[in-house]
Amino acid sequence: WKKGMEVPLDIALAYLIQSSFYAHSIYATLYMDAWRKDSVVMLVHHFVTLTLIAFSYMFRYHNVGILVLFLHDISDVQLEFTKLNVYFKYRGGVYHRLNDLISNAGCASFSVTWFWFRLYWFPLKVLYATCYSSLQSVPNIPFYFFFNALLFVLTLMNIYWFMYIILFVVKVFMGQVQEVNDVREYDLDDGKKVTASKKKEGTIQILNSWKEG
Repeated sequence: WKKGMEVPLDIALAYLIQSSFYAHSIYATLYMDAWRKDSVVMLVHHFVTLTLIAFSYMFRYHNVGILVLFLHDISDVQLEFTKLNVYFKYRGGVYHRLNDLISNAGCASFSVTWFWFRLYWFPLKVLYATCYSSLQSVPNIPFYFFFNALLFVLTLMNIYWFMYIILFVVKVFMGQVQEVNDVREYDLDDGKKVTASKKKEGTIQILNSWKEG
């Protein structure tokens, strides 16, 4: 690391795309997505990530920053691909076995890569470099505690979400889950638990009543 070092164009573009994505994610979590038990944690995650992206670019910590993004995006891509196949299992009232098999395989690979990249390589490569190696090369490195505090918060959230993955795996082995689904609960509404299926059924009933009327 050197003060005022230039940011390569490809890393700068990656930073621009990632910052745009997380800025949108904050808005989407607040105003577009269904509110879940972990939505507050999700918001904190997006704020922490966006802060890390912005300040690591400003203080030229982009080399470690792009590594953080890489280690986290691998499991994110698998998660979205798996969710896509979960939604495609039933199209037009028809069951599609291929999408079911892909979603099951994607769930298994997602669980492994989450642990491998976020809970093993991230602490081993990133936290070791930022907490220990950085002080060896640059003893008075700026904002040492600020960046490491945010990285540790990110690690804690990775552990928190990994507990949901473990919960899902346990339910599968105990026979409580027959297919890939989201194990996170929706928030309570007037003392009652609201599920996505109920919301969808309610919407369909309203639309049908409008058509009939």
